[in-house]
Amino acid sequence: MPTVNEILAQKGGGVIALSPDDTVLTAAQLMSERNIGGIAVVSDGRLVGMFTERDVLRRVVARKLDPASTRLADVMTSPVLCCEPGASIDECAALMTARHVRHLPIGNADRLTGMISIRDLLAYQVRDQQATIQHMQNYIYDTR
Repeated sequence: MPTVNEILAQKGGGVIALSPDDTVLTAAQLMSERNIGGIAVVSDGRLVGMFTERDVLRRVVARKLDPASTRLADVMTSPVLCCEPGASIDECAALMTARHVRHLPIGNADRLTGMISIRDLLAYQVRDQQATIQHMQNYIYDTR
């Protein structure tokens, strides 16, 4: 059964992170520059929260907070749900669906090895299904 490590191997590991004292504006600019929808919030090497596009909308814009002065600690999602690197892709997809999260840190609070999004999971599943279809077509229409 395919695991999250396979997705990380394809997309690359690493986690983009900021401090709880960084501002929402800093996070939004970084997310825009990197074309990502979520950032890990790390303090003293430990994952303490996540900040996503959804947090910008619901916890900053809707509350009319100033992004330049609002700290991530005040608007991040915490505690954070993590997934082990050896977890199956199906397990992670089910977890993300059940908990309504679009970004999932891989590892644990002390050591992050990567981050996956629901888009990463869907792209992997589509590639896998396309390979299966191609294999079946080759099997069915083999004219040796």
